[in-house]
Amino acid sequence: MNAAMSEPEQRTATTAKVVVATTVALSFISFWRGAAIVLSDLASTMYYVGGITEQAIGKSAPWFVLAVMLFSFAVRSLYLESCSMFVRGGVYVVVRDAIGPSMAKLSVSALVVDYVLTGPISSVSAGQYFGHLINEISELIHHPVHINPNHFAMFFALSVTAWFWRANVKGIHESSGHALRIMQATTVMVVTMLLWCGVTLAIRGGELPPLPYPENVHLHEESLGWLSGTWFSQLPAVMLIVAFGHSLLAMSGYETLAQVYREIAAPKLRNFRFAANIVCVYAAVSTGLLSMLAVIIIPDSARSQFKDNLLGGLAMSLAGPEILKLGFHIFVVIIGVLILSSAVNTSLIGANGVLNRVAEDGVLIGFFRRPHTRFGTTYRIINLIAILQALTIIGSLGDVYLLGETYAFGVVWSLFLKSIGVLALRFQRDDQEYKTPINPRIAGRELPIGLGVTVMMLFMVAISNLFTKKIATIYGVTFTVLLFALFLVSERINKKLASQKRGLEEFNLDHQPQVDAAALKARPGCVLVAVRDYNNMEHLKRVLEKTNLRRHDVVVMTVHPISAGAGEFDLQNEQLFGSYEQELFTRVVSLAEKEGKPVELLILPATDPFQAMIQAAATMKVSRLVTGISTRMASEELARRIGLAWERLPEPRHPFSLEIISPDRPSSFINLGPHPPRLWPEDVERVHDIWLDLTEKQGLGSKLHHRDVVGVALRRMEAELASPEHKEAILELIREEMKRG
Repeated sequence: MNAAMSEPEQRTATTAKVVVATTVALSFISFWRGAAIVLSDLASTMYYVGGITEQAIGKSAPWFVLAVMLFSFAVRSLYLESCSMFVRGGVYVVVRDAIGPSMAKLSVSALVVDYVLTGPISSVSAGQYFGHLINEISELIHHPVHINPNHFAMFFALSVTAWFWRANVKGIHESSGHALRIMQATTVMVVTMLLWCGVTLAIRGGELPPLPYPENVHLHEESLGWLSGTWFSQLPAVMLIVAFGHSLLAMSGYETLAQVYREIAAPKLRNFRFAANIVCVYAAVSTGLLSMLAVIIIPDSARSQFKDNLLGGLAMSLAGPEILKLGFHIFVVIIGVLILSSAVNTSLIGANGVLNRVAEDGVLIGFFRRPHTRFGTTYRIINLIAILQALTIIGSLGDVYLLGETYAFGVVWSLFLKSIGVLALRFQRDDQEYKTPINPRIAGRELPIGLGVTVMMLFMVAISNLFTKKIATIYGVTFTVLLFALFLVSERINKKLASQKRGLEEFNLDHQPQVDAAALKARPGCVLVAVRDYNNMEHLKRVLEKTNLRRHDVVVMTVHPISAGAGEFDLQNEQLFGSYEQELFTRVVSLAEKEGKPVELLILPATDPFQAMIQAAATMKVSRLVTGISTRMASEELARRIGLAWERLPEPRHPFSLEIISPDRPSSFINLGPHPPRLWPEDVERVHDIWLDLTEKQGLGSKLHHRDVVGVALRRMEAELASPEHKEAILELIREEMKRG
């Protein structure tokens, strides 16, 4: 149905139709890039987990870190099974449908605690490495400068958090290519470290850490928490579970694995499995082995000095010249700053994505989802997470151990509650493409033994951490309760507002798996108008004024932004059309009715709005794509990004025009695809003069055409651009030509 009625009174009798494309428009990535994104978070733990766990449980800590890395293969299977079901609605809806809404709110709260703490521990750890390096260099060159590593780490962490807070508010996210380059550099560091450690052991020899027997686990009052002094804490099994719980920090960042699932290229499950296997093996080798080698190579008397920068201590304890070790130490710190800082960005993206999903489920008030007037991002959620991270950093005073102990709460409880949901769904559904191994059949009924053991292990560790990590429990429970209360209050407010909402157009949602021109009733050659800010729709008004509907239909689309960190699940239908979209399309309908012209309405969920617009335009074979000006970038940059998105379309690419409408100046037109250039009058005259000279004075005759002149000039330029001797001169001429306008 058209969004504008010929008779005003018809508005109350029927509703405008909105076609909702339920499949997210994604730019798919290879399993290598997917693994790199996960590892840029997960592998960063190798920089701090060894020192934290040894302080908590003693010298046998590396064995438990390695055990956690092996246990991560079981958690990998949990994520494979969860993602293969491709449940609509996110973590909240999965747990809600499996075990109830209250547990769903708790699971999201624990996950947000995880994300809130990921940033501080990563940035503070990077600051510790940086601060200790400055002190070590000062000592080597006998300079009096000495800084307090904790204070330096705190200010460094606040600076990094502020940087990525601003970047996320602007909507500038790191690409998978950037994560891949970081992991390539990290791999060079890890391989060099492993080889150098091998040479050192060959020269000096070494002794393995004490085996992970109960008698080798040294738990002190702080690491036992409320179990300290009880007979329960003396039980061997309890001691091992407590030690394992203190080491579970090594597996933090696993939720990022779920975030990349939807962006993995086909065949999706197979490639996702490859990515997950790469992540597990890489983490076991890097985090597990390097933690082990640090205890073997760094002398016991010196290792306490490097508890906050263990890999830096390992680099300086290798065999070889001091200057070479210092150079490698600097390289280790640079890589650490890159990978740990990247984890800060991942935490902000992840928390923003999770809370956006909660808001879409109606469990967080719309206030938080209100987009930034300039950048279009959910800046209030980003502000909230950044403030909580900054307060956590200040509260820690740069103490990595304190943050590490606190961090464990969110990690284990979010994993446990997720695993409970997956286990419950095993009995409720049978559409899993992948199942966690070990599923014997008894009396014709499948028993999920492997999944059950994984859930039980996570439960025991979660309970252990609850009683042994005082600070983590107090912080985590307080934070979780506050978030849980916020969700409850928000849910009630949303229900009350929904019952009181007046004055907004009611829409009939037509859900389609893909953009469908037939469902939109839009003929080929239609005009596609992209809108997002209902206070900035001058371009739509102009299109409605000048478009002849006998020749062109008008389709108005908006992109429902899906955060790259939103999790592994698709949105439910009602989540795609929230209060903001209702307000936006109400204004669209009002403009259309004012002009007396019908429009078709389209919503497309996507992580990349440029790619979404281009895909929709190509699918509907539009003649023109129209946008307003962007508050985030110049019109030239907007046109460039849309053009790059068009270039990424598969062949054959549908050509069309892009029109960027500004309220205070004429429209800018850009043809997407090969097209005849619009030449300046003097350039047309120049081509003609050359043609005259060649035909009359050079004797080439009447068979020469103007196109021949242009073709020769283009081939000559192409050759000179490929020539190192002439390239710069040609580029300088092009720059001068560009200045003409």
